[in-house]
Amino acid sequence: MESHIISTLVEDRPGVLQKVTGLFTRRGFNIDSITVGESETEQLARMVFVVNGDIKILEQVTKQLNKLVDVIKVRSLSPEITIRRELCLVKVKVENEQKRGEIIQLTDIFKGNILDVGENSLTVEITGNPSKINSFISLLKGFGIRKIAKTGSTALERDIKS
Repeated sequence: MESHIISTLVEDRPGVLQKVTGLFTRRGFNIDSITVGESETEQLARMVFVVNGDIKILEQVTKQLNKLVDVIKVRSLSPEITIRRELCLVKVKVENEQKRGEIIQLTDIFKGNILDVGENSLTVEITGNPSKINSFISLLKGFGIRKIAKTGSTALERDIKS
């Protein structure tokens, strides 16, 4: 299944998120991730969805979103020209100083940050595209992951020179 990134501008007011996610629920569409935040326009918020499915699913989602009154603009973002990022916090088990050093070294390689140092754990922050995040998590599994908190993807299109 293909992953599709949909960026929407919506009215920034209570209940809009519920209306939009309710639409997905009623239609049986699964949201892989969703992020919501301020936009460049006052009183509008940007919602970025990642939806898995074929082109028909993408067309249906886009069509249904455009029907909602609170939705101002809907765009499907092309992966080739989209900057996509996630944030991930990982609390990793630390058995000894050697393991602590290895985790710190991996964090440096992935350009992450150590946020908290405990007696038996390290909490690490990493940002990047989903494959970078997943690779980092995969490497940390060998140390023993205690907790993970991930945001969904957020995305913007790159400027394209004509």
